[in-house]
Parts: sequence; C-alpha cells; structure tokens
Amino acid sequence: MNRSHSTSPPAPTFRLWLMMVLEFAIWGAWLPLIWGYMGAKIEDGGLGFSGSQIAWVGSAFAIASIVGIFFSSQFADRTFAAERFMAASHLIGGLAMLGLYWAKDFPTFFGLMLVHALFYVPTISVSNSLAFAHMKDAQKEFGIVRMGGTIGWILVAWPLYFILEGKSGAEAMSASRTIFLIAGGLSLVLAVYSLVLPHTPPKPAKAGEGGFAWLKAAKFLAKPYLAVLFLVTFIDAVIHNGYFVMAGDFLGSKAVGLAPKWIMPVMSIGQVAEIATMAVLGTVLAKLGWKTTMILGILGHAARFAVFALMPQNQAVIIAVQVLHGICYAFFFATLYIFIDAAFPKDVRSSAQSLFNLLVLGLGDLAAKWLFIPLQESLKGADGIDYRRLFLVPTFMALAAAVALAIAFWPPQSLATAAETEDDLETEPQAIT
Repeated sequence: MNRSHSTSPPAPTFRLWLMMVLEFAIWGAWLPLIWGYMGAKIEDGGLGFSGSQIAWVGSAFAIASIVGIFFSSQFADRTFAAERFMAASHLIGGLAMLGLYWAKDFPTFFGLMLVHALFYVPTISVSNSLAFAHMKDAQKEFGIVRMGGTIGWILVAWPLYFILEGKSGAEAMSASRTIFLIAGGLSLVLAVYSLVLPHTPPKPAKAGEGGFAWLKAAKFLAKPYLAVLFLVTFIDAVIHNGYFVMAGDFLGSKAVGLAPKWIMPVMSIGQVAEIATMAVLGTVLAKLGWKTTMILGILGHAARFAVFALMPQNQAVIIAVQVLHGICYAFFFATLYIFIDAAFPKDVRSSAQSLFNLLVLGLGDLAAKWLFIPLQESLKGADGIDYRRLFLVPTFMALAAAVALAIAFWPPQSLATAAETEDDLETEPQAIT
C-alpha cells in the first residue's frame, strides 16, 4: 500500500489529527446528554418530547447518511475541494446546532437537527478521504490521526457529563442546553480551521464516464470481496450500535448493579482503550494484514457479549471487558476505512466512504434499534430481562460475521488504487512495486 512520495513534503499529520479532534468533539458535545433534555418535562426545563419524537431526532443521522451518498459526497468527489466542502458544511451545520439552544417546539428542533446532520454526517467521510489523500502510508498513519477523534470526543463529553451530573431539576436542564452552544461553537471553529487544511482538489469524471461518483462506487460492490465486506460491515454495524442500545440498561440492572452516575464512565472505558488500540493499529495491520485484523475486531464483539451473557453478575469482569471496545472499533472500523481508501479509485473515495458509512451510521443503527429494542421487550419477565438469551444473539451474529469474512473475503494482495491507478471493474489489479 505504500505510495510514492519521494519528492513530496512531510505528511501534515498534526493538522489532520487536530481536524479529527474537532470533528468528533462536535458530536461528543451533544450526543450523550441530549436525550435527557428532550425527554424531561417542560416545567422542569426540558422539551417534553414524546418517545416517537425523540426517535425521529435520533434518526436524523440515519437520514443524513442516506442523503449524503447521492448529494454531499458526490459534490466532494466531483465538484468541491474537500477542505472547502468541510468549511461550508461545518459553517451551516454549526449555525443549525446553535439554533437548537433556542428551539422549544418539535418541528423547529427536529428541522434544525436534520439540517445539522445533513451537513455534518458527510464530513465524517470527507475528513477520512482528506486525511488519506495526504498520508504517505495510510496503514501506519491513519490510526494515529483517527485517534484524535476519540480524544476530541472524550475531552468534551467527559467534563460536560461530570459537570452536569452534579446538577438537578430545572438547573440541570438549563445547563444542558449549553451543549448546543459548545457543539455549534466547535463546528464554527472547524469551519475556519478547514480553510488551512491541505488543499484536496476534486476529481472530475473521465470523458465518457458518468458523473455520478456514488454510482461508480456502488458498481465496485460487484467485486466478490467488496460484496462480502459490505455485508459483514452491515452485520458488525448492527452489533456495534446494538451495544449502545442495550449496554446502558444492562449496566444499571439488578444483575450488574452500577449506579446511574457511573454507567457513562464505565462505557467510556472502551474509548480510552480505543486510543491505545489506534496507536498500535499500523503495527498490527503490517503483521496480520487486512483480514485477520478485521476478524479480531469482530471477535471482540463476540467476546464482550459472551461475557455479558454468561457472567452478568460479575461486576468487575463486566467493567473490565469494556476495554474490548478499542479492539472492536479500531481493528474493524478504522481498518475498514483504510481498506476502502485503497480499494476504490481516487475520484470516488468520499462516495465509497459514505457508502459504507450508510451502514455504520445509518442502516446499522436503525436495524439495531428495530432488532434489539423489541427483543429486549420480548425477553422481559417478572425478574427482569433474560440477559443470557438477549446477549447470545449479538454473540452468534459476530461469530457468523467473522466466519463469513474468514471464508469469503479474499482481496487481491495488491490493490491498484493504492498505487494511484484507476482500473475498470473488469481489469485485474496490477501489482504494486
């Protein structure tokens, strides 16, 4: 995967790392705390939204991940320089986020969140593509750069959580609204900062080739190894999002017995582990390769949910096993993003990233809610939820996905696009020397 840069300047690693810090700090500022604010009673300073209204707000990212494939990523690949796309998107998305501070009724609140999502979600893919475009060796460098995103999330989410956790009633709700000012402000900062990121020009379609980048990217799924990876990514995304659907209630249940104030910190142990895992991702990829690294990431889910299923009353083990989140995320999802950059042509890489993010941020999230929320309800009895049966479902899903990847995922040893060539679908990739 090494690219030829013998006369190029050093990679702007720190600038790309700081871009990721800001990118995910925006998300981390509002996501953990918005749900209580929306559901709290109006007389207590909340919004008083119904369950269905909260679900609609929670679906904004899924809607944006679908729309982004056809419009936003298309523009980033074909029309706009990536850094200018980032600047414009974070400007508009940041203003929408700021508006949420004053929004009180559901139509206004949902509309502003949808505008924010429509402009923010595509930047997750575009920031990946922009980073890859300026790396000398993505396998070695992306883990370090992407680590900035996890650090940014923690730097914002943790202080806000512990500050607001000590408040109650109307005071807590009033303070909770500041998450929108913080997230919107960070978005505007990133909009300005994007203008000093390395110039990353678009790649217009070749003569005689359709101008739809998303369509060209989708056609690459005809390659068997990419089709298998697409399917496995969906399964893993369902499991990954299912963890966030189920873990909070599980940790606070009688079986585990964590106090409510400790649930978020315990779940965040995995994010700390993610930082460490990202740091060694390049070394692991170099030694184990694509397939084995991604299989280990999927098996991390199987191990964690197996512990949840078989040892629910062992609080110490339940807490300790959260460290597997680092392996689950870095070894599968971060490796996936590196692989996509190598497997798709330069002119459709943002669209290719969005195609897979449709599963990670959109369909996988929705499917997790449709699957695991009703499943929890069906397994609820007089003594609570049957967690053994509940968590064995994602355990076996993960094992099935790992087996599918082991049997059917056979990418070429050398990917032509990693050497900056753009072969047609029918052309076999050429070896990289």
